[in-house]
Amino acid sequence: MTTITNAFDELKWRGMVYDYMEGVDVMLAKEKVTVYNGFDATGDSLHVGHMVPLLALARLQRFGHHPIALAGGGTSMIGDPSGKSAERILLTQEVVNANLESIKGQLSHFLDFNVKTNPARVMNNADWLLKLNLVDFLRDIGKHFTINYMLSKDSVKSRIDREEGISFTEFSYMLMQSYDFLHLHEHENCFLQTGGSDQWGNITAGAELVRKVRGKPAYGMVYPLITKSDGTKFGKTESGSIWLKPDRTSPYKFYQFWLNTDDRDVVNYLKYFTFLSQDQIAELALAVAERPEQRDAQRKLAQEITLIVHGETALSSAEQATQVLFGGSMDGLSAADIEEIFADVPSIQMSKDHLTSSEFGILDLLVESGIAKSKGEARRSVQEGGINLNNQRVNDLDKKFSSEDLLEGRFMVLRKGRKNYQLIKVMD
Repeated sequence: MTTITNAFDELKWRGMVYDYMEGVDVMLAKEKVTVYNGFDATGDSLHVGHMVPLLALARLQRFGHHPIALAGGGTSMIGDPSGKSAERILLTQEVVNANLESIKGQLSHFLDFNVKTNPARVMNNADWLLKLNLVDFLRDIGKHFTINYMLSKDSVKSRIDREEGISFTEFSYMLMQSYDFLHLHEHENCFLQTGGSDQWGNITAGAELVRKVRGKPAYGMVYPLITKSDGTKFGKTESGSIWLKPDRTSPYKFYQFWLNTDDRDVVNYLKYFTFLSQDQIAELALAVAERPEQRDAQRKLAQEITLIVHGETALSSAEQATQVLFGGSMDGLSAADIEEIFADVPSIQMSKDHLTSSEFGILDLLVESGIAKSKGEARRSVQEGGINLNNQRVNDLDKKFSSEDLLEGRFMVLRKGRKNYQLIKVMD
């Protein structure tokens, strides 16, 4: 494999460079520059769609560049029209500030804020945008933008063509984001702005503003918006978005999301979302081609990303929970873990008194749960070794139940064969 010596080449081979302004490649190869990427604060968590620019910032930092994660405390109060078919709901400053505090903690999983040479920084554009005087802003900044220029940008043009149109509030977003670049150039010596490809119009507008006001070059680079081979939207499941905050998407569900990656996508995702080397990814690509049923690449992808976002302890728990579905130990699982792992399997409710009565046994449970159609079928299943209770094989045809059989005092898990599960929810 070719030895990579600069951040641009690293991003390029990973397929993360969608477009860039002339000179970015040379600058990143020869200089150590300050680069920023903006993140809005419209929610209290980032989601997996934010991970491409986050990991790109982390890669730039590893090559010696100075990353700034710019939290949009000011711009989030306006709303970016890019990629939106209708106007966003405007948030109060209190809500935005609360979201920012939550997001800052998530950024620390990707960026190093303690390294001495080029520590990452989190900045909030509310610190300067909320202090602006409207008349001064229009005189000093607005004069550099023609309406024709703004209307030509995709983020504006696509909205004007719709019946809903675009409000002046959102129309002004481009000026505010451009002013961010100018502010960071003047105060932090920032020369490069990055973002998703849907931000190209805003980013190039900011670079032009810096050149007009300061007479110095400024640059932009954008990353591809991730798509899935099956045509569905990346980062979405039937239950909604995959968030980085653990109380919105648990580490187990987060791990499962990556574990279920399509063979057609997994190699690209290893490039985008992990720090694995070219050799390591080439080896996993070979495994996909020769042994796809083993899903080695998906497992490595899920491990690497869950470790970055949630840490080693959460990764271990997620892996244990995953193994439970294949007969692994249930020791140490919480009630929440059990409900989540078996959320998609059939379940029934049963009173504790009924379950633990002296007349009720394993054959009755198999029939009442629907795992067996009759006691005769239930008896044969036990005799053949095909019945498991809490992933422990049942050999006793006369087995009765007690509180010791309950997981967290609330559940029992029946399994027939390898994958036919039934969750028993025990009520007082």
